[in-house]
Amino acid sequence: MTYKTEKILPYKDDDAPKGVQIRKMFDAIAGQYDLLNRIYSFGIDYYWRKKGVLALKDVCPEKILDIATGTGDMALLACRLLRPKHVLGSDISETMMLIGRQKVSRAGLSGKIKFEWADCMQLKFADQSFDAAMIAFGVRNFENLDKGLQEIFRTLRPNGKLIILELSSPEYFPMKQAYQLYSRTIIPLIGWIVSGNKPAYNYLPRSIAATPQGRRMKSVLEKSGFCNVQYTKLTFGVCTLYSAYKKTIHQAF
Repeated sequence: MTYKTEKILPYKDDDAPKGVQIRKMFDAIAGQYDLLNRIYSFGIDYYWRKKGVLALKDVCPEKILDIATGTGDMALLACRLLRPKHVLGSDISETMMLIGRQKVSRAGLSGKIKFEWADCMQLKFADQSFDAAMIAFGVRNFENLDKGLQEIFRTLRPNGKLIILELSSPEYFPMKQAYQLYSRTIIPLIGWIVSGNKPAYNYLPRSIAATPQGRRMKSVLEKSGFCNVQYTKLTFGVCTLYSAYKKTIHQAF
């Protein structure tokens, strides 16, 4: 199945596949990425990330895969809050991960957190390698949503857990109208001023609107094999936290 989000591209006049365009975009904005996250969310993104990481607490993960790790904020939080043996951050942007490695080194956690280049459409990790996986604000950038989720499912151990944090569109007045105005005008303007990259921050609100949300994303996850899928809307629906488990052999029958 093809989803609208797969057709939303950062550079409309570029014939390159979405994955290539996403890498180009994040390489270009890596230096301003963390700052713009704080500005856009008024600092609330830390609360969202913490909520997501703590949602993995019930499986006591020792090995965690952080997909679309970016500059490593989720990996750092997971290491501090859950104290796993190992966190592996993967991303298609080496420039973003370079910043992540610097942050991890400053935190003295280089022995626990590693970064590896990986395309989530074809992960190079072995089957059943991880106890848990997390994706923060990266699902809308997948070139093929079903394939990406199925790859993550493959790398999880039985009873392993996936959490997804993704920006979403509020449904009710007045937050719905206020968010539409903010996302369509303020976000692109600030992004352009701070990063100098207008396409990247025009892409952001378009990709949010096109990504499956709520019950639709629940169905997408179930289609990829996940069970016990739940979702919680955060901050009036501006962000949504999804959680899901990999079926055991017993559950599959």
